[in-house]
Amino acid sequence: MKVSKEVKVGLFMTTAIALLYLGFNYLKGIDFFDSTKKYFAVYENVDGLAMSNPVLVNGYAVGRVSDISILREKQNKVLVEFDIDSDVILGDSTVAILNSNFLGGKSILLNIGKVDKPLQPRDTIIAGVAKGLTDIIAESAVPVADNLQTTLRKLNTILDGLNRNTARLDTMFVKLQRTPGLLNQTLITANGNIEGLSTEFKTVASNLNGTLTDLKPTLSNFKVLSDSLKRIQINGTLTKANSALTKLNETLTKFNKGDNTVSKLMNDDELYNNLNKLLRSLDTLATHMNSNPNHFFAPLGKSKKKVDRDLKKQAEKSKTK
Repeated sequence: MKVSKEVKVGLFMTTAIALLYLGFNYLKGIDFFDSTKKYFAVYENVDGLAMSNPVLVNGYAVGRVSDISILREKQNKVLVEFDIDSDVILGDSTVAILNSNFLGGKSILLNIGKVDKPLQPRDTIIAGVAKGLTDIIAESAVPVADNLQTTLRKLNTILDGLNRNTARLDTMFVKLQRTPGLLNQTLITANGNIEGLSTEFKTVASNLNGTLTDLKPTLSNFKVLSDSLKRIQINGTLTKANSALTKLNETLTKFNKGDNTVSKLMNDDELYNNLNKLLRSLDTLATHMNSNPNHFFAPLGKSKKKVDRDLKKQAEKSKTK
């Protein structure tokens, strides 16, 4: 069966129109082969937002604006429909922010946030509007205007102070005009006083020189007297020291001769030996008294035989032990 040329042309035109439609929508960001989910957001003003404007997450396109309509029953608010990739999960805290760039292009920025409760397709997303350049300039201009007003107030205060100080400056200048005359009078008086003081100082200096001249002989005599007193004191001290040394030599000579008690104590060994014997006897007596007090403190005492007998018994007991 032959196909007519008309059918071929019709099929070709249909195919071309379909490809043109698909290509045009693909250039607009519509992908017919990817699955998407629809969501909605309501804005007071979309500020020139158009269909096919991109929907971005962190600068990456995840969808597009598929439809825009007016809600007449809600004070003419704008309902915006989004087609978003199905693999993007939105939550109840997600915000769709209407954003503008410097060239006037519009887009929707999705701030997904924390997904506690996932949204279902055709749910409404929270709408938000990013601050534009005008808003930023207005916010920045407010502090500048406040600072400018404060500066103008301070400037007015300074000018008022200058106006008040002008009269004071005029009075000061008038007084300064009289100051040179007063200064000249003061200098003339000071010169006279300085000349009088100079004359008196010369007189005092002359008198002082005369007094010092008169004191020179007295100072010389005082120096001689001081030297004499020093020599007298030194001579007396030396005389006493010589006398003491002489007496000490005499004493040492007597000690060395051996004809006195001190020299015998120093040079004779017999006295030292006798003292040692006496000390040993006293030590023995003390030991015996401690061991046998009844030999000394009994009512009538004991004879020497009894004492010897007791000592012998004690010696035998000590041997048996």
